[in-house]
Amino acid sequence: MGGFLAAIFWVYSIVDCAVQPQTRHRGVSKGIWIAIVALVPVIGGILWFTLGRRRANDDGGAIRIVAPDDDPQFLRSISKSEQDARIRRLEEELARLDDETDDGPASDSTAPDARP
Repeated sequence: MGGFLAAIFWVYSIVDCAVQPQTRHRGVSKGIWIAIVALVPVIGGILWFTLGRRRANDDGGAIRIVAPDDDPQFLRSISKSEQDARIRRLEEELARLDDETDDGPASDSTAPDARP
């Protein structure tokens, strides 16, 4: 049973190492990691998951795209009066949209082509 589980882990480690993009490999290149995992079955897999595989949230200094509302530098660059004016415009637009939906469509009984 232990040998079967070790074989499953070994195959899973090789596949995981092979399908990860190059940017998710730490230390050495993707080909070398695949060789390590394939040639040293269980220990290679353990090394891959503990040392070689970069986590999804571990960007390694990559450039991160941030939405303007989440970017502190952008928020500091907007003056208070610009923020207030934008909020006022959005509130007016929301009120206008709210008024349009409150009226609702005309019912079928008042329509000119309604049939009894």
